[in-house]
Amino acid sequence: MSAPVRACIGLGGNLGQPEQAIARAFQALDGLPGTRLLAASSLYRSAAWGRTDQPDFINAAALVQTTLAAPALLQELLRIEAEAGRVRGPDSHWGPRLLDLDLLLYGGQVIELPGLRVPHPYLHQRAFALLPLAEIAADAPFPGHGSVAEALARIDGAGVQRLTGP
Repeated sequence: MSAPVRACIGLGGNLGQPEQAIARAFQALDGLPGTRLLAASSLYRSAAWGRTDQPDFINAAALVQTTLAAPALLQELLRIEAEAGRVRGPDSHWGPRLLDLDLLLYGGQVIELPGLRVPHPYLHQRAFALLPLAEIAADAPFPGHGSVAEALARIDGAGVQRLTGP
């Protein structure tokens, strides 16, 4: 365990009941060892990104304070996904999913490890991730892009619709 860090997590899904899966994931994040959920965004709907031949996604973002190191936090995110029924495989990249949890930002750090890149490599291109994140962590440092709000100002968010509060 290390000193507390603020981390930003993207949540999404487009199979089953993604709204409920995201709500359960917020609770699971708050229950992680050494971790506290500081803020949960509203829910947002957007068309699929990458592979567009699938249902719309529901997305949200979470801001947590954690003493878990980034690799340990990622392992916990993968565990939460698996407990929600997510099966990862070679054909699942950008495909439909019950629950997807991405470690987007970790205390302003740049991390390049096998299986873990922070900031998330596509975050600066994804309005469906930046809009909910800006709602709860607009000032969060986003290495290479200033802050979350500054990155969001550079992209078009017109295809992302806010649905509800947390």
